[in-house]
Parts: sequence; C-alpha cells; structure tokens
Amino acid sequence: KMNDSIFLATNSGLVRAEIDGETWQESGRSLADQPLTSLIARDGVILAGSRSGVYRSDDLGDTWRHASKGLDQPYVRWMAFHPHVSDLEFAGTEPASIYRSQDGGESWHACPEVGQLRDKFGWWLPYSPEAGCVRGFAFHGQRGYAAVEVGGLLRSDDRGQSWDLVPGSDGNPGFQEPPTGGLHADVHSVEVHPHSLDLVFAATNAGLYRSNDGGREWQRINAHGYTRAVWLDPEDPAHFVIGPARGVDRQGTILETQDAGRNWRQIIDGVEAPWPRTMVERFAPVGDELLSILSNGEIYAAAIGQWQWQRILPEVKGVNAVTSMAAA
Repeated sequence: KMNDSIFLATNSGLVRAEIDGETWQESGRSLADQPLTSLIARDGVILAGSRSGVYRSDDLGDTWRHASKGLDQPYVRWMAFHPHVSDLEFAGTEPASIYRSQDGGESWHACPEVGQLRDKFGWWLPYSPEAGCVRGFAFHGQRGYAAVEVGGLLRSDDRGQSWDLVPGSDGNPGFQEPPTGGLHADVHSVEVHPHSLDLVFAATNAGLYRSNDGGREWQRINAHGYTRAVWLDPEDPAHFVIGPARGVDRQGTILETQDAGRNWRQIIDGVEAPWPRTMVERFAPVGDELLSILSNGEIYAAAIGQWQWQRILPEVKGVNAVTSMAAA
C-alpha cells in the first residue's frame, strides 16, 4: 500500500522506507551521488530537487532522469504540487525564483516577476552570496503563497502563474521588527488552512505570524523565537504545532496550541528537548503521524494528538525532506 511507504530526500540521495508493524525500515536507496533538498510524489511519479536541478522517477525511485528543461536557476530549495490540480508543480530556487511545470517536470517556466522583485529589493541570504531563496509554498484553489528568505511573502491568485508581494509584506529584506500589521521579512515557510484561502501562517526569524485576510494584516501569535516549521490541523483551524528555537539551530523545541495561539504548551515527550544544537526544520504529516525533520538531519515521529516522539530510521543521515505518495 502506497501510504505504508515514505520517501526521504537526503544529502546522499533518495531513501525509501516501509512501515513494518510499528517500525519504519529502510527498503531502498537511489541517486546516491546527489544531495537532495526536497521532493514531491504523486500518482506514481517522484520529483526530487537538488543543487543541480530536478530529477524524475516513474518507478518509485528505481531509475531517474534529469527533468530540468527551462530551469535556469538549477539550485532547487523547495518543491510543491498544487493539491487540487493534476500535473501542476512548482520549484523554488536560490537565488530566489519560482518555476512552474505542467508536465511532471519535463519543462519548467520561470515566473519573471519574482526575479524582478528580487532584483528591485535586493533580497539576500545570511549564509550564501546568492540573492535570497524561495523555500516554501502553500496552495488553496486559485490562491498560492511562497516564502522568501530574506524577502517576505509572495501571493498568487491565478494558480501560481503570476506572483506579487502580499500587502502586509513590503519586500525590504532585513531582520528588523516589521511595522504594526506587517510581516517579518525573513520567511522560512508558509501554510494555508484548508478551511479558508485567507487563513495563512508564516514561520519567520521572529516567530509565527498569522493573517486572516490573505496577507494584508499580520499578527505575531508566537514570539518564542526563530521558527522554520509549522503544521496545521486540517480539521481544526485553532489547532497547530510549531518547532521554534532560541536562535538558528539553538535550543529547539515543539509547541502546540489548541486555541488559535492564545495558549501554548511544549509537546516533547520522548525526546531530550530543548535540543541544544538543533531544531525542527520541517514537519511532514504521514497518515496519522507527524514527522519532525530536524536541522541535523534526524527524524522523529509521533502519533498526532498523542505526541510521544520516537526517533525513526536512525541509520539514515542528513534528511532534508520526507513525503509519502499522494493521489491526485
């Protein structure tokens, strides 16, 4: 069964793992010479992002071919597909650009206005000479959002064909506090709730921000600190989980709210957290479990709502992204 397997993008290729009773077991490796940054999987096709473009597999990772025609910026930082449109894929790159494919990655088309915004505002990265990067996407119907580090939040209202800054994001890169109602410019990921295309969350350098109006006005609803990962409960807009830290990869923890951010509690049963030198890089829901991918490449899993974390697949190092095979 498809949902009993996951795919992991690692610093040394793709790993496939299967659930065996209660335990995840590695079941295969491929693309071993490629450091993979991201991946998406749907309808039997896997697309994996790397520093040298996109790779495509039609046989669950056994064989691969390059699928990067038109991808002028080959360093892919994150990938996504539109959840409700078959064969509509996106790649966010460093330097910051967005590419769109409608043929399973066979050909990619740049969204030129993203590069124009990048150049106009001088987006940048603190750890790289490149001009910013796009490292998160979220889609809901015609609406799309894209997270720019360091630059702000982009929005599309035509299924990702064209993009502009959300009104509450001024595009000026920096780490300073935004004006009241504005969004911090260092955006690491973005999520939109299935209940409303206007209910959007941004994980930033300075905590978690929420907008109820599609990005016009923002409110910081958790100021614990530097945040990259957020998971939204698709059934309950007031229930979500974040993985903040006191600084980059310092004192990382996991927090949950069940009242839309008014109150928070630590949910770190089973782990020695806060982690002194790592933090949650991404969350990945798989079935009724939530996987936490740490910035040191380890993975922890817990049943959603029970939050008894266990490290899984300890022999797999350098994990950057995890996905299961989705059906369109």
